[in-house]
Amino acid sequence: MSKEDQDVPLNAIRAFAMIARHGGVSGAARALGTTQSSVSRHLSVLEHYLGEQLLARRGRTSELTDFGRTFVSVVGDSLDTICFTAQRMRRSQQSAGNRLVIRTSLSTFAYTILIPNLESFSAQTGGALVDVVTSMAPPTALDGFDVLLTRDLDLAEPGAHWDVHEERLVCVGAPSHVARKGAGALQTMPVLTITSRPDILPNWLNAMELTADQILLGARYDHHYLALPAVTTGRSLLVAPEIIVSGLVRDGVLEIVPGSQTPSGMQYRAYVVDRTPNIVLARTFCRWLTRLCRTSITAEDS
Repeated sequence: MSKEDQDVPLNAIRAFAMIARHGGVSGAARALGTTQSSVSRHLSVLEHYLGEQLLARRGRTSELTDFGRTFVSVVGDSLDTICFTAQRMRRSQQSAGNRLVIRTSLSTFAYTILIPNLESFSAQTGGALVDVVTSMAPPTALDGFDVLLTRDLDLAEPGAHWDVHEERLVCVGAPSHVARKGAGALQTMPVLTITSRPDILPNWLNAMELTADQILLGARYDHHYLALPAVTTGRSLLVAPEIIVSGLVRDGVLEIVPGSQTPSGMQYRAYVVDRTPNIVLARTFCRWLTRLCRTSITAEDS
């Protein structure tokens, strides 16, 4: 069998990394909880595999060869990363009984609705911890999450889903401007553009039977949560999902332009992947989120 066909001696690489870190075979043996002879055997295996000497013996002392220093500089950080990741994921599995990872493509929804209410969910579920990660990338079966919350991504792997919210769009602005101008604000105030949701403005304009040349286009922002401070403090308008501005409207920070509400055709869904070890808690989360969305809109309508 040629060297190219041999399995990489991963245990030997780890032993050599410990030799380099602890200054010799004896230090590596203590760190690994094994014998010096075992570490020496690993070193011989790795040197045979690489075809190079890694450790130069000088009497009772030894030091890394130039090749050894080069090799450990390349593999050392990678081994640390692997060990750290494995330990972190092991701890995650040990505490998985009362912990969820929620992955979502709805960053502003997470910022304005989901995260501020997670303390309530935790209280209802005996102190459950909820990790929230955002990503616009299509999910894969290798991604570590329990629930996918999205409006625009599909879950290829098996999993149940909940329709948690049917999106509606509204045009909002600061009350000092909207209250004075009403629907006429659309002719005199620029409308901010959200580049992560290029569908929103054309769909809203079509529903309002308006064209792009009938409004003033304002500044561009990547996400709604970046645009919200601009519209609350400046002389501009924003077309946004009603649910993410509902709290600001209730608090009197924003006002809806009269007659500007319309469905977007988007459905927010929460998917529970079958591989999650927390199937009961994940399903409980989805039911809780559905009620939360319903309550948020009902409170605004009332």
